[in-house]
Amino acid sequence: MKTSTLIFILGVFGVQVALAQNGIIRGKVFNELNNEPVPFANVLIQGTTTGASTDLEGNYEIARLQSGLYNVLVTYLGFETKIVTEVEVSNARAATVDIPLKESAQKITEVEVRANPFERTDESPISVKTIGTNEIQRYPGGNRDISKVLQSLPGVSSTVSFRNDIIIRGGAPNENRFYVDDIEVPVINHFSTQGASGGPVGVFNVDLIKGVDFYSGAFPSNRGNMLSSLLAFDFIEGRTDRWAGRFTIGASEVALSGEGPTFKNSSIILSARRSYLQFLFKLLGLPFLPTYNDFTLKHFTKFKNGSDLTVMGVGAIDDFVLNLEENKTNETDEQKYLLETIPENQQRNYTVGARYRYFTKNGTLIWVGSRNQLFNSADKYQNNDESNPDNLLLDYNSQEIENKFRFEHTLRKKNFKINYGVNYEFATYKNTTYNKISTAAGIEEVNYDAKINFNKYGFFAQASRALFKERWTLSLGMRADGMDYSQETKNPFKQLSPRFSSSVAINSFLRWNFNTGLYYQLPPYTALGYKDNNGQFVNRTNGLKYISSTHFVTGLQFDTKTNSQISVEGFYKIYNDYPFLLRDSISLANLGGDFGVIGDEPAVSTSEGKSYGLELYFQQKLYKGFFGIVAVTFVRSEFKDKNNAYIPSSWDNKYLVSLTFGKKFKRNWEIGWRWRFLGGTPYTPTDVDYSSLVSVWDINNQGVPDYDLLNTERTQLAHQLDLRVDKKYFFRKWNLDLYLDIQNLYNSKQEGAPTLILDRDTNGNAQIENPLDPAEQQRYKTKFIESPNGQLIPSVGVVVEF
Repeated sequence: MKTSTLIFILGVFGVQVALAQNGIIRGKVFNELNNEPVPFANVLIQGTTTGASTDLEGNYEIARLQSGLYNVLVTYLGFETKIVTEVEVSNARAATVDIPLKESAQKITEVEVRANPFERTDESPISVKTIGTNEIQRYPGGNRDISKVLQSLPGVSSTVSFRNDIIIRGGAPNENRFYVDDIEVPVINHFSTQGASGGPVGVFNVDLIKGVDFYSGAFPSNRGNMLSSLLAFDFIEGRTDRWAGRFTIGASEVALSGEGPTFKNSSIILSARRSYLQFLFKLLGLPFLPTYNDFTLKHFTKFKNGSDLTVMGVGAIDDFVLNLEENKTNETDEQKYLLETIPENQQRNYTVGARYRYFTKNGTLIWVGSRNQLFNSADKYQNNDESNPDNLLLDYNSQEIENKFRFEHTLRKKNFKINYGVNYEFATYKNTTYNKISTAAGIEEVNYDAKINFNKYGFFAQASRALFKERWTLSLGMRADGMDYSQETKNPFKQLSPRFSSSVAINSFLRWNFNTGLYYQLPPYTALGYKDNNGQFVNRTNGLKYISSTHFVTGLQFDTKTNSQISVEGFYKIYNDYPFLLRDSISLANLGGDFGVIGDEPAVSTSEGKSYGLELYFQQKLYKGFFGIVAVTFVRSEFKDKNNAYIPSSWDNKYLVSLTFGKKFKRNWEIGWRWRFLGGTPYTPTDVDYSSLVSVWDINNQGVPDYDLLNTERTQLAHQLDLRVDKKYFFRKWNLDLYLDIQNLYNSKQEGAPTLILDRDTNGNAQIENPLDPAEQQRYKTKFIESPNGQLIPSVGVVVEF
């Protein structure tokens, strides 16, 4: 029996060894500018002599590889050397890697193999980072969410642990824009904050993401309407040889994706995800039950003339309901507070679009058309009692609809790279709102029904050139944007947006980079489409206009021979014409880190601000099994208050530190950890006297900030350690990835702003502090409770690839 068992084990081992050499990497090498194949290019596995040459059509294949991750090195005379990192090879299916090469601007007579996995563009030589799909999937504590992965990069801050707002270099969460395959996707989070961004979970299935380019400055002129960051996603192209799929059970959702051929030279990728948090939360007796679903599609077609067509769609369905079970006796103060303050919410959003690329001998023409829509509704009743219409506190229904078109042409002419184009957009904003609010003047009812259409238009151009044998690169760009909202916004020449970049190679490893630019962004639709109770678009009358931000960025970048990069960058940003909210006398830039809606109130374009700082960055791409990121940021963010004095903004963390390291071991084990440190966040203390008034509390059910003391308090420093362990199994026809992810391993707590709640009696009833006072002066008894953020969250995930 023992002998037969041993023979069986050895037989299985022998089969695995035989299968271990069946991995394949194949694809096409082509000119990134005109899509023409690059024949006879050398394609090698980095650090080995294993490789292949491309044929006349630019195709290559490297076979008989052991399962695992590889870096692919491509060289060819007249083109810049390129490295594609972390290509996963398995026996189950060939890895398809199409590799674009950038032409060298100078005529050279010999090939210098300068391996550098960190791409740099002439337009944006600074403040740009690229993240690959494996980096996203294995990120410790990231829960396969790109917004959380970004927090490992310099200049990127975060809010409380359950949110993934993107806060870049002291800017507000509404200052970012997102593109997928050149198509703008306005909403990338479930349960997003309308008028800002962010939410608890991203809408993209990372299994479909090929890579992400993250710009924290030096924005190219063909992208507009942003002040802090640009995220450009590339989705994978579906397989053309056969159908394949992936099934994932993560920390909060179940996902299924598939890819395969459709017609000749066409492929499709599909994905669907659904959360199971609502079942877990109900089992745990939590006061709210979130449910989210998302769907993704990309169809890609290559035509005989070399052109291609991408059709893409992303959609999400979100429902947020309260857990109002009868006879609940174990509610804590925190649970009662959440039940009293959080509205029930439904969101629906989608983006559909198409991109057609036509390649000429010296350039590329691109046409992009898309449509996106956001539907957002929320309602709240006093004591959650819907039986009495008089209990209605909030009934909010809003839609944002955008139809977009963009044309751009990129070409090389002599020694210049030129990009130019135009864009047009027709947008509609609808809002029906009933809301009881408390102001300094007393209790008010906001009640309006608004619909407004916008025509937006713009044009852009950018020219770049390399000088002195590519040691010095210059780029000059310009764009102009306008819309027919008002006299202040309709003339695009009032929003001229120049930008300039320079990059100097001090030697083959060290570069000095510089960029400056003036950027514009529209206020959110919630502000542009706000009506008062008299039916007037008051913010149009108030002269609301584009927000502007001037950037200055400079730094040094050092690339090593071991797939690593070290950089230091300093930045200074100046904000003008930010919306100043008249009801609370604060800048819109101080809002956006919570659920709900921001900006839907009277405003004027008078707010000013600034942010500045220094970033230190080290990244080790996969090299001999090691990878890691060190990001240290010193940042200050300040906006003027109602007294015209600079005070810390809500995003002024001061210090941001992120240390991420990992190691791949034999037998396909991998371990990674990340330690994060954030300075305390400013907050505004509560006006207890005003908040506790019976008439005020019955509407708000929570404390009202004392904006005379705007951001005068600060939370404690925050830090936590996240850990992830992966074990992969490669079989003949399928792969298995098991992972353990632990967020906040040592259960660190950060004390947030204290929360004001009712001081109830033993029966759970509210108590009047001064029952003999006149009704308008009566107050509830209140108390503060601590609001710690952070808890240990272990999760186990399963990924099956077939």
